[in-house]
Amino acid sequence: MADMPGSVLFACSQNSVRSPMAEAIAKHLYGKRVYFDSVGVRADDIDPFAIAVMDEIGIDLHRHHAKTFDDLQDTSFDLVITLSPEAQHSAVEMTRTMACDVEFWPTPDATAVEGSREARLIAYRDVRDRLMDRIKKRFAAPTAVV
Repeated sequence: MADMPGSVLFACSQNSVRSPMAEAIAKHLYGKRVYFDSVGVRADDIDPFAIAVMDEIGIDLHRHHAKTFDDLQDTSFDLVITLSPEAQHSAVEMTRTMACDVEFWPTPDATAVEGSREARLIAYRDVRDRLMDRIKKRFAAPTAVV
């Protein structure tokens, strides 16, 4: 766990799909050893497709409450990971005077995919799986959740 930061903030545009998925995946993999949170540039209700694809892997997003950068009670994160260009801009502004690393992980916006329910679910699964892979590669190998 030596290369694990103490606290990580995931950020995207609306805190309704990408960043809540990343937060929930990280919490699932690493438990309470690291503090994980998520925000959006704007806040929107959690997306039902995001809930559905996370349910498929046994991770619950039903209780997620979206928030923005302005809603943060504490901004003392060791690392901010942004998942959209808009969030990258906001994170750079927030951390301008902080000793905090910011990483940009360009992540597709599944809400932009149109078509059948199944086509849309495929797009959401792709985002979920990309985030899972990226989180596992970025941080130490997960062990039993504490």
